[in-house]
Amino acid sequence: MPPFMNSFFRCSAVALLVVVAGCAQPVKPAPAPAPVAAPAPAPVAPAPVAPVITPVAGTADAPVVPPSAEKIEAFIAETAKSSGMPAEQVRDWLSQARYQQSIINAITRPAEGKPWKDYRPIFLTETRISQGRAFYAEHRSEIEKVSKDTGVPGEIIVAIIGVETNYGRITGSYRVLDALYTLAFYYPRREEFFRSELGHVFALAREEKLDLATLKGSYAGAMGWGQFMPSSYRNYAKDGDGDGRRDLLGSTRDAFASIANYFIGYGWHVGEPVFLPATADAGAAAFKPDDFTAKYTLADLAARGYRPVDTFAPKLPATLLTLEGAEGTEHWIGYHNFYVITRYNRSPMYAMAVFQLSQEIAAGQGASP
Repeated sequence: MPPFMNSFFRCSAVALLVVVAGCAQPVKPAPAPAPVAAPAPAPVAPAPVAPVITPVAGTADAPVVPPSAEKIEAFIAETAKSSGMPAEQVRDWLSQARYQQSIINAITRPAEGKPWKDYRPIFLTETRISQGRAFYAEHRSEIEKVSKDTGVPGEIIVAIIGVETNYGRITGSYRVLDALYTLAFYYPRREEFFRSELGHVFALAREEKLDLATLKGSYAGAMGWGQFMPSSYRNYAKDGDGDGRRDLLGSTRDAFASIANYFIGYGWHVGEPVFLPATADAGAAAFKPDDFTAKYTLADLAARGYRPVDTFAPKLPATLLTLEGAEGTEHWIGYHNFYVITRYNRSPMYAMAVFQLSQEIAAGQGASP
């Protein structure tokens, strides 16, 4: 993946299911960078070679056109300046990046293109629920310490990992270098975003001593247990186990702390709900807010014919989400924390899947404070 990104790109590595991401998505471009650790020694680069950009074949209808030399050189100069990695080293690594047609294929068919009635069964299965409860039980002390420190519910942290990587089982099989290179130079729709992320991964490799030759992630370049995009890794990753490293690929404690920190960074409201079910008055006109911001009062929504089922629902700013479920149209009152989850992945269905999975996990495992 903690933006698509208008972002389906927080993209989860659950590309097995055509994920999301960090699925992922973020996916998720981050706000203004927060201070990051002082750069560590640069990873050892291969011997300098002239950049040879040789993409594999695309399709007869849409042949692959390599980026111009000018575009490559401009990227190298900009990345060297922003990352602190010498230009020759950036050029050497970039020469090893390979275009992957399968990445373009995957990103044009995200799971978020499905209706809710088809999307929900991907993530709300008995197996994923039971595995989530077991994962929570196994890591309860570490998860609840993070929850106590941050106010982000443990079941939300676990559900993110469950949706993104099936509790760490599927973290991605693409080289991150190839994924970001492919999307940065061969996917015009989001090339600016992915070119920025490609620059961030060079900086990240230098700061966290990651090997770009072997670093694996999703088709969108998201990494680790929580599928963080490189910019989010740099801005929100935390050292949760105290070993002096921010290891989102190997340390569950770092992953728990980082996911919670991502939500805190986007303004998680401690103790407030995510969603409540709603009803629609007979004849209520369809209402689709223009974004996910909780900016309406319950009275505003009631005037439009939509009310929470719970008459004691918190009178907090809210919004409306309407989904087409297996049993018909569903209406939900979404609060600010719904908006926060959509910063991890811009899909409202992703946010609902995380919420509903978290509720199932909590019901069988015990909700965190």
